[in-house]
Amino acid sequence: MLKNRLIAVVIVRDGGVVQSIKFKHTNVIHYDAIHAIESFNRWSVDEIALVNVSLEKSSQEKFRQILEHVSCECFVPLTAGGWIDSFEYGLELMNSGADKIMLNSAVDSDPELVTRLANHFGSQSVVASIDVVSEQNKSEVFVDRGTKATGVEPELWAQKAQDLGAGEIFFNSVTFDGARKGYDLKNLQKVCESVSIPVIAFGGAFRWKHFVEGFKAGADAVAAANIFHYTEQSTKYARRHIHEAGIPVRLEGMI
Repeated sequence: MLKNRLIAVVIVRDGGVVQSIKFKHTNVIHYDAIHAIESFNRWSVDEIALVNVSLEKSSQEKFRQILEHVSCECFVPLTAGGWIDSFEYGLELMNSGADKIMLNSAVDSDPELVTRLANHFGSQSVVASIDVVSEQNKSEVFVDRGTKATGVEPELWAQKAQDLGAGEIFFNSVTFDGARKGYDLKNLQKVCESVSIPVIAFGGAFRWKHFVEGFKAGADAVAAANIFHYTEQSTKYARRHIHEAGIPVRLEGMI
């Protein structure tokens, strides 16, 4: 039986690891991402996503250096994303230790890049991130670090990403980010039902039950950032709660 995954997200801005609340990244958690990676290694997480949310494209090289640095201490699959706007930079990240690369705005601005990277590395190595804003019964995808509305519904965006060759969807709710109320289950379920590739739920998880809700909405993996950084042995406790809810997860490392 396939096991559902638990993913820790490390959000990097200008070299530091930051907390995310509705895409505002002002609170620095670690000044060196290696400390977060070391903790998640000990706590038996299934995968780690390292995401560059810096505002300037000039952050690309610094982020690549951070990726190269932390990949030496990362013993689980590592996804890297943020500012991937060329095939060459995607190649640099893969050569610097990433097992997967995560694209967001490129689905809109350069769809051929998604396909080219998927053809070169395989669809399993390309993750399409979707940033969703939900207001007054309307949900749409935003790009450019959550600043530009596209007018496209999340499920249609997910289908497009799948058609372009992405092998996984990273569903991120801007509205629920940091709200501590759980995932955007309504839109998450729509996305899960609209594609045949795995979907990762992200944005809003604060209690262990929120992970269970994410899986029940159809997600193949659940991800979090803030709660994992501030709770000792967090992923081990989360894994136990998920297991006790009857959802198949890897048993190693549970408390």
